[in-house]
Amino acid sequence: METKFRIGNVTLDNHILVGPMAGISNLGFRTMIKRFEPGMIYSEMLSDKAITYHSKKTLLMTAISPEERPLALQLFGHDVDSMVEAAIFLDRETDCDVIDINMGCPVPKVVNNQAGSAMMKDPEHTYEVVRAITAAVEKPVTVKLRAGWDEQHINVVEMANELQHCGISAIAVHPRTRTQYYSGHSDWNLIRQVKEAVTEVPVIGNGDIKSVDDMLEMKRQTDCDAFMVSRGCLGNPWLIQQLVHYEKYQERLEDPTFSEKLQQCLEHADSLCKLKGERIAIKEMRGHACWYINGMPNNNKVKAIINNITTYQQLEDLLRRYDEAMLSGDFSYFTGG
Repeated sequence: METKFRIGNVTLDNHILVGPMAGISNLGFRTMIKRFEPGMIYSEMLSDKAITYHSKKTLLMTAISPEERPLALQLFGHDVDSMVEAAIFLDRETDCDVIDINMGCPVPKVVNNQAGSAMMKDPEHTYEVVRAITAAVEKPVTVKLRAGWDEQHINVVEMANELQHCGISAIAVHPRTRTQYYSGHSDWNLIRQVKEAVTEVPVIGNGDIKSVDDMLEMKRQTDCDAFMVSRGCLGNPWLIQQLVHYEKYQERLEDPTFSEKLQQCLEHADSLCKLKGERIAIKEMRGHACWYINGMPNNNKVKAIINNITTYQQLEDLLRRYDEAMLSGDFSYFTGG
């Protein structure tokens, strides 16, 4: 089965994309998730102002390893001039393959600066920003939209319809409103409507894909061109592998064992330690480790310990002990029994 997918002049090996997640989609996470063979990975969002001000921290976030490509660097901002300047930097000074414009981030510090999902409140300005960027860069430019600002202002179909004529190469739709954040269910019907309205560029469906069945159902309901997985792969990078394998072979892979999950968690932690140093990495890994052990026996007791660890060795010792407990059935170390 042919699984190649094109975004502008960039050819991807499949239609499964790992979406951008603030504070998560760093180099360590991306190189880890790449082992599960997604078609493309997105970076965490980058501030246009921070790039134009040459923020050392932000410029370090644009670093890309050859093995993680193809990769999209995601940009957020509001001002036309600074967005264009930042996009030109990503186009000429980084090894990214695609430049993505964030129009979906719901957090206050972003929307209060009229960026992220706040861009959906001012469509005409948004079109101006996008046209200016696509005219200034050579790499493909994509956009990621929410349903709208709130239930009374759902305008994703209208905006997508106009944006396809602004020089972009793909549109991703996360069909929740800004006021929903990540609660409730995404409205896949809106992805279908966008797909029906947009004929010039591919439409990427995003939201609530947690299994092969979810991917198949999204395809059935929306006929979208590709699938973006974000929170669904946290603690479960095998989901990406399962989706890619099914698309290629129409076969279902088995879920990983508990032991495989724990080992992957340690490999993830090791990768992050090499990137950020142990102190910062282990602090970030607390959340990831808790995601990895979701659904395992007595995981709440283990999570309580995870939230206090400070070193890789502590994490390794804890997970090894937890693995032994699952094999023996003796959880007395964690339960106090």
